[in-house]
Amino acid sequence: MNTNNELILQKENASKPIYSLTPFTLLDYPHKSACILWFAGCNMRCLYCYNPEIVLGKGSLTFEKILSFLQTRKNLLDAVVFSGGECVLHKKIIPLISEVKKMGFLVKIDTNGSSPEVIQELLNNKLVDYIALDYKATQAKFQAITQSNLYDSFERTLDLLLQTKIPFEVRTTFHSQLLSENDLREMIQFLERKNYVGSYYIQYFKNNVETLAELELSRNTIDCKKLSTQTIQVIVRE
Repeated sequence: MNTNNELILQKENASKPIYSLTPFTLLDYPHKSACILWFAGCNMRCLYCYNPEIVLGKGSLTFEKILSFLQTRKNLLDAVVFSGGECVLHKKIIPLISEVKKMGFLVKIDTNGSSPEVIQELLNNKLVDYIALDYKATQAKFQAITQSNLYDSFERTLDLLLQTKIPFEVRTTFHSQLLSENDLREMIQFLERKNYVGSYYIQYFKNNVETLAELELSRNTIDCKKLSTQTIQVIVRE
């Protein structure tokens, strides 16, 4: 049973959903200057996750404080990146994004694809301009790697994005202890069956950083040429 102190803490965390803010980046939104909002909390526990302090931590910034910051960045930044954790889990994420759009910023969403209903609402209301979808693993390995049963939700989100006209990317974090090149080949074949065309980004796991699980060093050597197909170009993103 929750104590009064626990209930107060839950309310404080709900009112401060954002773990931290990166005020400027040229790397996270293609060809745009942006800031990044890192939302606390996630519904997956990916073994290779190197943001455990965000996934398991508590927020420190309110929506109001973020909106005040963005007021000072009008005409200086092109976009706002919503990341995490898993940003679309938060109940007030759509009103916040709506306010950010009203301020004239482009919006990019980084998502694990576990909330297709929220993504659908964002698309229906034209509240998002770019989406980065994490493709965690093959269906057979998805639960073991993410510690979740959310593969079907990921697939529904992918289907939604394939039907939309907004730009999006698919990306996978590669750790050689968790995924093999054959796994990546199977994932690419899955994307081809879905008629996905374009770039597929491989992000090498960062060795020697704190992660949710204790992992061996990853052998980060992917032969992109062998994995690329006629319709999908595999690109390693350092």
